[in-house]
Parts: sequence; C-alpha cells; structure tokens
Amino acid sequence: MHGPSGANYENESDFVEIIENERIVFNHISNPKFQMAITFEEAEGKTKFGFRMIFESEELCNQLKPICLPSNEQNFDRLEAELARMD
Repeated sequence: MHGPSGANYENESDFVEIIENERIVFNHISNPKFQMAITFEEAEGKTKFGFRMIFESEELCNQLKPICLPSNEQNFDRLEAELARMD
C-alpha cells in the first residue's frame, strides 16, 4: 500500500470466507492485525453493504479509529465512483 507521502506500507491479507453476493471475510495479517467482514444484501433493487473490522484489542481499535474511519470513507468514495462509471 502506498501512503499520500509516498511511503510504502506492508499490506497482506488472507481471505478466509467468500460467499457470492453475501459475504467476504479476510484477515489482515500485516500489522496492524484485524479481521474485516463485508456483507451484501439486496435492498429495493440495489445492493446494501456493511462492514465490521475486528481488532486484537479494544486499545488497538481505539488507537487506529482516527486513521481507519477516514481511510474507509476514502475507499467507499472510490468504490462509489467506480460503480457509477460501470452504470
């Protein structure tokens, strides 16, 4: 992964569950370690998705929250733009 400053960050994940049109679960095995679960469901002819990040401790979660929240919003913005391009 490349940061805005040009720095490179280790970013390795292990996918542990993929259920088509329903759920993707992966373990981020580089530091910081966490599990991400992404769910998909049909809602009024569109797809609603949710996600949950599970960290090794509450302390780590609180430490990373200021980084993860805006980073995930940026990812969702890019996803939204890509999906709009595909329409």
